Amino acid sequence: MDIEELKKKKDDCRTWKNVEPWFKQLQETIKIEKKDLDIDYGDWFSIGSKKDLNDEEYETILKTAKALIPWRKGPFKIFDLEIDSEWQSNLKYNLLRPHFNLKDKVVADIGCNNGYYMFRMLEDKPKRLVGFDPSPLTLHQFEFINHFVKSDIVYEMLGVEHLEAYNHKFDLIFMLGVLYHRADPVGTLKSLNRGLNSKGEIIIDTFMIDGDDEICLTPNQRYSKIPNIYFIPTIPALKNWLIRAGFESIEVLETVITTKDEQRATIWSFDESLEDFLDPNDISKTVEGYPAPKRVYIKARKVL
Repeated sequence: MDIEELKKKKDDCRTWKNVEPWFKQLQETIKIEKKDLDIDYGDWFSIGSKKDLNDEEYETILKTAKALIPWRKGPFKIFDLEIDSEWQSNLKYNLLRPHFNLKDKVVADIGCNNGYYMFRMLEDKPKRLVGFDPSPLTLHQFEFINHFVKSDIVYEMLGVEHLEAYNHKFDLIFMLGVLYHRADPVGTLKSLNRGLNSKGEIIIDTFMIDGDDEICLTPNQRYSKIPNIYFIPTIPALKNWLIRAGFESIEVLETVITTKDEQRATIWSFDESLEDFLDPNDISKTVEGYPAPKRVYIKARKVL
């Protein structure tokens, strides 16, 4: 199946039994047309205010936002409706913001979720923004927000494995919180490499374990209650993966322990979150007994 055939999945998914209610509710929102809305690109990505809507329109917005729960990434403020997502994604974005320049760049966000990071990136005027994520739910969350933002962001229901066959290359690729979900991390990094233009760069983050040895943790069944976590490397091991995948100028931007300030349960997300994933008697460990989640942020350049 080629890329164009895969792209049809975006339209085909609308008829799936579990997706159809989201799509139908989204159509009610799309009937609401507003122009020249104020946009705030800050921590709460915000558009419009409640005074821009009549009561019926606001109720439609509220109903649509609730229909699209769970909201994992954010936060958003849509016509003063605060969608307080599970992740305070502004913390990660603000950490990374000093380390990139998007002006006139062709940019991809792999595992873009609902597009929170890309909406924030609009302020920096990239030449093109493309998000890759195969989730129908986050596609509809993105379309809900973007109906009012009216950006040129392209959302593809594709994964990192499709990147190298995409119809153009990228100057900068973000892949945040994806690598540990991939059973072949070096192969995934090679896919990023092949998706880059000459001198292209990547910014990634992934779970890490402390240590100077070139080793990684391979969790048994689950890590922090998450089933699809395959490899959690030390920084030296991660650097080796990047070198094998064809990267150089590898820069460790930051290491951060995940706390409830960044990830927590809200009425807009799940009943369980980080606090439920850690050992109640020792928060330095997961419920399975592994080291608690810690992330490393990396920037690297394609070998010339």
